[in-house]
Amino acid sequence: MHYELVLLTFLPLAGALVVLCTPRSAGSLQRGVAFLTTLVVAVLGVRLFVGFESDLPAGRILFEAPWFTLPSAAAAPTQVSFRLGLDGLSLLMVALTAVLMPVVLLSTWGHVEKRVKEFMVWMLVMETGMLGTFLALDLVLFYFFWEISLIPLYFLIGIWGGERRLYATIKFFLFTLAGSLVMMIAIIAILWRQGTSDVVALIDQLHRLPLDTQLWYFAAFALAFGIKVPLVPFHTWLPDAHTEAPTSGSVVLAGVLLKMGTYGLLRYCIHMLPGAAIAAAPVMMAIGAVGIVYGALLAWAQTDLKRLIACSSVSHLGYVVLGLFALTPTGLSGGMLQMVNHGVSTGLLFLLVGMIYERRHSRELDAFGGIATVMPVFALMWVVTALSSVGLPGLNGFPGEYLILLGAFQSSKLWAVVGLTGVIFGAVYLLMATRRVLFGAVTHAENRGLADLNAREVVLLLPLIALVFWIGFSPNTFLSKAQPALAQVQQRVEEVRRAGFAQAPPDTPPKAPAGGAR
Repeated sequence: MHYELVLLTFLPLAGALVVLCTPRSAGSLQRGVAFLTTLVVAVLGVRLFVGFESDLPAGRILFEAPWFTLPSAAAAPTQVSFRLGLDGLSLLMVALTAVLMPVVLLSTWGHVEKRVKEFMVWMLVMETGMLGTFLALDLVLFYFFWEISLIPLYFLIGIWGGERRLYATIKFFLFTLAGSLVMMIAIIAILWRQGTSDVVALIDQLHRLPLDTQLWYFAAFALAFGIKVPLVPFHTWLPDAHTEAPTSGSVVLAGVLLKMGTYGLLRYCIHMLPGAAIAAAPVMMAIGAVGIVYGALLAWAQTDLKRLIACSSVSHLGYVVLGLFALTPTGLSGGMLQMVNHGVSTGLLFLLVGMIYERRHSRELDAFGGIATVMPVFALMWVVTALSSVGLPGLNGFPGEYLILLGAFQSSKLWAVVGLTGVIFGAVYLLMATRRVLFGAVTHAENRGLADLNAREVVLLLPLIALVFWIGFSPNTFLSKAQPALAQVQQRVEEVRRAGFAQAPPDTPPKAPAGGAR
């Protein structure tokens, strides 16, 4: 498996180089190379998921090679290495990314017609960045892949986006740049003081730092990840980016890129800085709960279908943050599962909106009505996806939301109740949109001749629809893979909590947790 992770990470980049070498006019060849590359990556990702041993140590390094050295305040210079590792925290995100990308590229057939070569290159580069972000176990390498994954989206929105793409691109760039710069400062400070960039070593070291130092690091990382999620009040870039992005860009943004923020909160803010996470948990739970309700109300107020789904992401990812910072086994499990659920359900919704937009050239709710009679297959796919996003029992949204709310209730009854109201609001705005788009009389003549989904569109939707039912009926298939790693996160939090470190005075050195370093 050592070189399998390297192959998984850099195969999309190799595919991008192959596409670059093709003639500009060879659009079909470029699509084929890009799709085949992502398909091979998907096979590798599924193979890793199926063969993953759930008792692997969290953060186990499976590939390591020296990269370069940096000066530090420690006795020896910091050795930055190319460390890639796979554990239960990263496995689900890697598998989701690998499975989603060929679906996204298949959806571009017939829709992306200009500058196909550049489009395919940026999509493949972005896949390498996303996979590397989840697999990196070196802090500098993590930051490198984090930035690599953001650059392609800047061009995807700026070149292939809608009429207000320039505004959306600049806003996205400024928000993400601010978060990245703050995180870079924190990383530099950690490297200088600790003398290592090894994430596994830092997880064992940083929980021993004074609480005030941990809180500074936590604030820097949480700001960068919070912008990426995005958490209220840093969410305003997301609706504009989603609305102006091409369909494929919206699917990748919702399906994977936003999860880089929640993954970062789990890996770096909670696991690496547990004392600060305990101290900040009430604030983070409040932000998550407020985001659930506020995002739902924003979605309810939208008249543009794509913007409605974009605002719903603010609400759904608020659930993830609420579950993670409940700091209970149930909440952590629910948050982890909901990352996958949101990627599947919201990715499906954006794909379906893209399909109807290509036929009608409008996303306004008032432009539709009654199209279930002329597009019954589309209607079936939409209803299943909407109900999965609402959290209907038997579909993927239910187990994640249930575990999150149960875990949050164990930690804070107030924020659990606030989060519970988001379930009601979510059902209202999604079912309202479903009724206005699908049911009733066909009031617009343009809708009477709409073509139903073709075979290619059905084929690209079916893998995600299958995941909707698979996760809904058998969530343990996915939770069991992540459980040992989540248990280690919970164990470290409990060790720090028992040691009373979260309540220690700022200048008091922390006691070593019971049982010593793992």
